[in-house]
Order: sequence, then C-alpha cells, then structure tokens
Amino acid sequence: MFESVQENPYPDSHVLGEGPDPHPLLAPVLPLLGRWHGRGRGEYPTLEQDFHYEQEVTFSHDGRPFLRYEARAWLIDVAGAPVRPAGREAGWWRVTPDASLEVVLAHPTGVVETYVGRASGAEFEIETTDVSLTPQAKEVTGTRRRYTVRDGGMTVVHDMAAVGQPLQHHLTTHLLRRP
Repeated sequence: MFESVQENPYPDSHVLGEGPDPHPLLAPVLPLLGRWHGRGRGEYPTLEQDFHYEQEVTFSHDGRPFLRYEARAWLIDVAGAPVRPAGREAGWWRVTPDASLEVVLAHPTGVVETYVGRASGAEFEIETTDVSLTPQAKEVTGTRRRYTVRDGGMTVVHDMAAVGQPLQHHLTTHLLRRP
C-alpha cells in the first residue's frame, strides 16, 4: 500500500562544514549555529520565588535563508537535579539583506511571538512587534531577547511584559556549544 521513501535528502545542519552550505544571507547569524546547553535563572514579580533551570537550544539550517530554532528547558533543584519540564518553543529566524532579523516563535502554551531585530557581530537583539494568544493562554504583551556569543559560549537575556507587568527582566541563561 505504501511505497518505500528515501531518507530526507535535505537534512538540517547545526555544524558548519557538515550538510548543506549556509545561504549567503545567513552570514550575520552563523555564530548562533549549533547545539547549546547550559543553566539559567528566572524571576518575575508574579512568581512566589526565583527558579533555576537547564536549557538546550538548537539553531540549524537546510541551506535556505533562515535558521530553524528550538529550545527546551526544565526546572532543577538547588543540587541541579531535574524537577519537571519547563519552557519549550520553536520557530524560524530570517535574515534580510541589511542584516535585520525577522523571527517567529511558537510556544505550546498558546503564545506566538513575531520579532524584529538586528544582528551586530556576535550580538543579536530581537523585540516583539506582535504577540498572539489562544483563548486560554496566559497574557503576554511583549518580550525582548539579547543573544551574545563569545568564547564558545552564549548568553541569552530575556525580558517580558506579561500578566499586567511592564517589560522587565525574566530569564538569563548561560550556554555552551555542544558537538
């Protein structure tokens, strides 16, 4: 009933030199390419206490002028043991000819964010232009993210405006590139 199919001939790559060549428009965002893993700390005025988490982030491409993005996080206790799954998101980073960024991220909690921003060397800043919510999603009205890649590591600072609060610090993550 089903014909056999071949392996995907256009796999994503998160390592330069493996898989397809990156599209020339991706040059400004190539420092992001890779699998990253690390720890972070979160806070927000509506939470009873601050929290710690681990996170893995992947930026990959298939040769076209965009990056595929996926991030997963899980809460950890003070000893670093996993407690439960936490944030998860996936999306796409597009680069325009002037190194502007257009980013779309979706969350399983019913939040979809559209960002614009800039790539500047090893720093990438994006800020929402639109946030869409499903009927049962928690209110999020805006976010801003700063990604900095230096010395084999990445720091991500995430600010958020949500549940009646103004835009303010929410998360800081320090990640290392994985093979």
